[in-house]
Amino acid sequence: MADDSIPTSADAPDSPFRTTGTDHITVWGSNAEDTIEFYRDLLGMPLVMRQPNLDDPSQTHLFFDTGDGRILTVFVSDDRDSNRGRLRTAVGGVHHLAFSIDPEEFETVMDSLEAAGHHYNVFDRGIFFSLYTQDNNGLIIELAADKYDIPDDRRGEVLATAQRIREEDGADYAKDEHMEAALEELGIEAEPADLPNAATGAGV
Repeated sequence: MADDSIPTSADAPDSPFRTTGTDHITVWGSNAEDTIEFYRDLLGMPLVMRQPNLDDPSQTHLFFDTGDGRILTVFVSDDRDSNRGRLRTAVGGVHHLAFSIDPEEFETVMDSLEAAGHHYNVFDRGIFFSLYTQDNNGLIIELAADKYDIPDDRRGEVLATAQRIREEDGADYAKDEHMEAALEELGIEAEPADLPNAATGAGV
């Protein structure tokens, strides 16, 4: 069970330094063709760089722009087959990667995944809408749509406030009413997105 005595806050912690954002994430991939087909041709991430893996030149290092200048890179090799089977995740492993999508394109995303043969699940997570699918390597990919058009520089503040409110409410997880209360408390006018009905709570 998590240690609930450790406080949550959007304030900078008392640490020797602070990161300024996510530069890139790198994953082990299969081959270039299948990887490009999924990340570029299906998810729409431009392939912005291709070069040898500098630690192992027998592999290729692909760089994809995830949409906001943040980069996903993948090590690939033509001698590795894709595997859509579910990956086992050990301590230190990656459970899933999450990328933002436009709420207005949510149904288009579902239709496109289905047409490409990628199964998916959709959940209302309270603070956002989540669609889960798998890439060509079996890695879980979450495509998340914000339920409210919150300014990027205030997302952490809104989530921390919603966390406090939901704890005071005794709820298991942050729900619509907690997000709405947090936005009102912080004086942020955010329009709700028009998203489809979906199951709430846990599951992938």
